[in-house]
Amino acid sequence: MVRLLDRIFARIVAAGTLEVTWPDGRESRYGGAASGPHAAIRIRDDATARRVALNPSLAFGEAWMDGGIDTIGGTTLFDLLDLLMQNLAAGNVHPLMRVAEQASTWFRRLQQRNPAQRAKANVAHHYDLSGRLYSLFLDRDRQYSCAYFPTGQETLDEAQVAKKRHIAAKLRLDRPGLRVLDIGSGWGGLALTLAEEFGADVTGVTLSEEQHRESNARAAAAGLDGRVRFLLRDYRSITETFDRIVSVGMFEHVGIVQYDTFFATISRTLADDGVALVHAIGRPDGPGITNAWLRKYIFPGGYSPALSEVLPGIERSGLLVTDIEVLRLHYALTIRHWRERFARNRDAVAALYDEKFCRMWEFYLVACELAFRRQGHMVWQAQLAHRPDAVPLTRDYIAEAEHATRAFTASPTSTGV
Repeated sequence: MVRLLDRIFARIVAAGTLEVTWPDGRESRYGGAASGPHAAIRIRDDATARRVALNPSLAFGEAWMDGGIDTIGGTTLFDLLDLLMQNLAAGNVHPLMRVAEQASTWFRRLQQRNPAQRAKANVAHHYDLSGRLYSLFLDRDRQYSCAYFPTGQETLDEAQVAKKRHIAAKLRLDRPGLRVLDIGSGWGGLALTLAEEFGADVTGVTLSEEQHRESNARAAAAGLDGRVRFLLRDYRSITETFDRIVSVGMFEHVGIVQYDTFFATISRTLADDGVALVHAIGRPDGPGITNAWLRKYIFPGGYSPALSEVLPGIERSGLLVTDIEVLRLHYALTIRHWRERFARNRDAVAALYDEKFCRMWEFYLVACELAFRRQGHMVWQAQLAHRPDAVPLTRDYIAEAEHATRAFTASPTSTGV
């Protein structure tokens, strides 16, 4: 199996250089191009080499988690994954890896099947971890989704405020009292902002018990519990009608089997003159699969779709697409901030969990940042309505609304977000 892994590395690494120290002390060098990234690793034992060779997409991350693979010679995990992901993005893949990926596509509908009970378990796997963990690397409002960087120089907190206002502008919150449904409401920050800054009456739904408790506590502490409430409910059970509907960072957990149901729910619960906005991660190169390691350890049941998989469900629901925006490197910038904050607070995370957990989350954050930097992943925002006149004729209103909000919060009497 060492020989097979040697061949896999030789096939993958064409740009840059990878140096490998094998369990018996031998050293191998792959690539060797003068330019490009460089990384050096040590493989602990033959058992690690064997399991990585047999299932690289799953076992490489597992080997990093348990120390079976580690970086040496000043190499960071970012250096290592940057080297590998640049080469994989260029198509440098061993034939066995292609076969394994093709086989996985046969089961992707089963992998992404998320009936209500399974969806709740999948959410709990990731979002019901200690709230303290998320406070150690997210912004003050605990926005666990792509921020919005108008210049790229914003702090994380500034960019997350900008994201909420960008979404609010697209929702056309042009008068107080509008009823808003927030599908996948997280820790409540967006809903609280829509109520506080725009006078909306917001209902958030989540399947995370941790987020449900925290969100309602935040609403009560802010004195907004009369205008904001958070329900522990599956989005499919919603029967009320709303003027506006928003869903940020939740669609990745829906699963392709449920896309028709998701958009049918929005169509059914959105008022005739209403506006909806869905914000989610997408892939640039057509339908694919979720990486096996990410699916097992981070987001079970999760999948970031190509737009070609999303639009048919919208069309079948009877909704109109009134705007689509693609945010390209915004999530890479967001995750860079998360990764750096996680590193600064690593000892505190280890005290909550353990070293293996820290290595797992480091792998997750680095790999996801690089998916946006090297593999074309992006975030899309689809604005939806029943009527073509639900929003103005041009997109000027978006910037105008954002500017008006900035002016409001900059005034001496405003407390901001």
